[in-house]
Amino acid sequence: MKLAVTDIGSNAIRFHVARYTEHDNQIYTKRLEHIRFPLRLGKDVFSKGKITRKSEDRFLKLMQTFRLLIDLYEVKDYMVCATSAMREASNGQEIADKVQMLFGLSVNIISGEEEAEILARSIVPHLDENNYLHIDVGGGSTELNLYSNYQKIASKSFRIGGVRSIEHDNSEVFMMIENWIQTHTKSLKNTIIAVGTGGNINKIFELSKTSKGEAMNLQRGEQIRTELLQYTPKERERLYSLNKDRADVIVPASQIYFNIMRYANIDQILVPNIGLKDGMLQILYERQNQQVTSSE
Repeated sequence: MKLAVTDIGSNAIRFHVARYTEHDNQIYTKRLEHIRFPLRLGKDVFSKGKITRKSEDRFLKLMQTFRLLIDLYEVKDYMVCATSAMREASNGQEIADKVQMLFGLSVNIISGEEEAEILARSIVPHLDENNYLHIDVGGGSTELNLYSNYQKIASKSFRIGGVRSIEHDNSEVFMMIENWIQTHTKSLKNTIIAVGTGGNINKIFELSKTSKGEAMNLQRGEQIRTELLQYTPKERERLYSLNKDRADVIVPASQIYFNIMRYANIDQILVPNIGLKDGMLQILYERQNQQVTSSE
């Protein structure tokens, strides 16, 4: 069974096709296709309030490409989710409707709460009975999920992200985040462990040389951020092999992760290299299984 997901973010758009097979009651997954295209919709939306015609034209070409790939791979089911940029764009729904009309692709513009819920699908399998704060920093929003003993006890989406931070003052939002954390963690008795998802924390983790599966120390993460601050985005591209659309957002995005950790008195962060697409795939897989079960 082949499944496809598209994550329309504020900084980039990701398309992923995976094949699922079962053998001896075990589920095996293989990635067949993964495309990350640096179409920064958030640059338009967070400054102009809408997606410009130029960006819309490129977006439509990209959706047409994904439609063709879905057909070529003979995908069983698919899901397309758009996050903060499209949900804040005055013409976001209009463009989503155009994609449906032209290519027969259904684009779901999800709320921050729905985004956090989908992310939770990919995070929960990595947790145990301890306390965890899941931090997902995107281009335009940051989702926080607080877990204790396998149960989610609080969740909140904040309008702060790597792309939005380039031109916006975050001081007020940081105060809101700190208050939220203090309110929801004061009753927790044991240490809280951070779990970070998103392309920027994945890159910081890679640069930190922390072994896969181990937690990165906050101090080490801030050392990497301090190093990056010494260079211009253009220099970061060359010195750290960063994509252009990563080089300018990685510093403000890392500040969001590390500020949140300090607010919660956390000095360790796990980076499992998973994200929204993984939660979307899980939903699709469960949906297909339910359909098979109901038809038997």
